[in-house]
Amino acid sequence: MKTIKIKDEFIKLGQAMKLADMVSDGVEAKYVILNEEVKVNGEICTQRGKKLYKGDQFTYKGVTALVDV
Repeated sequence: MKTIKIKDEFIKLGQAMKLADMVSDGVEAKYVILNEEVKVNGEICTQRGKKLYKGDQFTYKGVTALVDV
């Protein structure tokens, strides 16, 4: 499991995926999220702007990342 550190209260899902090196850019993040390939806290998420907070987890292609501060 990867851990990404954030400075603010939350991070948007697309940005978090880039920070975790799961996607190369925001466009790629948009498409994989809209294609229902990403799970947040175990459930499929189709909101690119979904806010993630400390303790949230997201998974793409079998790789899970944890949001931490």
